[in-house]
Amino acid sequence: MLFDTPEVHGPEEAVIAQIDELRSNMRARLHEPRRWVGSLRRNQFARAVQGSNSIEGYDAPLDDAVAIEVGEPPLDASEETTLALKGYRDAMTYVLQLSEEPRFHYGEQLIKSLHFMMTNYALSNRPGLWRTGAIYVRNDETGEIVYEGADVDEVPDLMHELVMQLEADNDTPVMIRAAMAHLNLVLVHPFRDGNGRMARCLQTLVLAREGILAPVFCSIEEYLGRNTQAYYDVLADVGAGSWQPERDARPWLRFILTAHLRQARTTLQRIKESERLWLELEQIRDREGLPERVLVALYDAASNFRVRNSVYRATLAYADEEITEQVASRDLRALTNLGLLVPHGEKRGRFYVAGASLREVRTKIIDARDPRDNSDPFAAAA
Repeated sequence: MLFDTPEVHGPEEAVIAQIDELRSNMRARLHEPRRWVGSLRRNQFARAVQGSNSIEGYDAPLDDAVAIEVGEPPLDASEETTLALKGYRDAMTYVLQLSEEPRFHYGEQLIKSLHFMMTNYALSNRPGLWRTGAIYVRNDETGEIVYEGADVDEVPDLMHELVMQLEADNDTPVMIRAAMAHLNLVLVHPFRDGNGRMARCLQTLVLAREGILAPVFCSIEEYLGRNTQAYYDVLADVGAGSWQPERDARPWLRFILTAHLRQARTTLQRIKESERLWLELEQIRDREGLPERVLVALYDAASNFRVRNSVYRATLAYADEEITEQVASRDLRALTNLGLLVPHGEKRGRFYVAGASLREVRTKIIDARDPRDNSDPFAAAA
């Protein structure tokens, strides 16, 4: 027996309608192929990878997450964090590919395969295999056991029930289906390690299969990474210390819908700001007679990233524009001579940050933001 999906009432329906409206607006803005969308999509993917891993203590700056995404070594992230981010990147990349698979089917082996992709750097944790014993979640500060997963003998049947439910249920709103898949997997705790990451990855997969909007613009992993304690608190509330699927999952659903609403607002704002930033950068490029490709480096620097020769080249290569290390060096030197970039470090450790004029462009865009709405959409229904 899994947690039952609560019936969706008026308050939930109203929030889902708000999210759908925001995503419709996003879809309209992303409809036409524009170069800035590629950079934004890359950054959104990196934010999801960074956010989900930060919950587990694998912290990395966003520009390091971007570097890992395009296959380059990070500047600051530890080896363990780098391996964790690489694994999650691989699993999420496969999820994005599965979003367009015409003969797709959920299955236990798919879940195991995704888990193997994200955790195979630590073979002692049995990547891709169900756990063989009891499992406990402890409070890192006190050592106290705060949750015990489902009985090990129940795990195979519960996971089979979960994938069969995903295969059969086409009537429940996709955000609800994805949230319940997340909840059931993380509370069953079928793996020795990586259960939270796998649950969040599965949630993104369910969302991706809907095809309403590009999956990287639907993920809430960034939000969960920024609100980790609230995420833990609602899981603790619904889980109540052990596998009890008869408990009410509505607090979880409302938390996830709130996450979708707030993340959608953030993402739409980011889309608008990226479009405006790119237009400002194009004016700089035209004024200075620069090649179009340098917009990628300027966009990253204006986004508060550390720009590196290797990452600049790898990002262009993702857009099917290959340049040599020498050409990249010439581009970055030209931007430095114009004061648009400021260099730091030497040789392989060299990177560039935004110069004063570029920071000013970004600051004006940020200052024009509307106030953030963090109100509780379910306050009236409480």
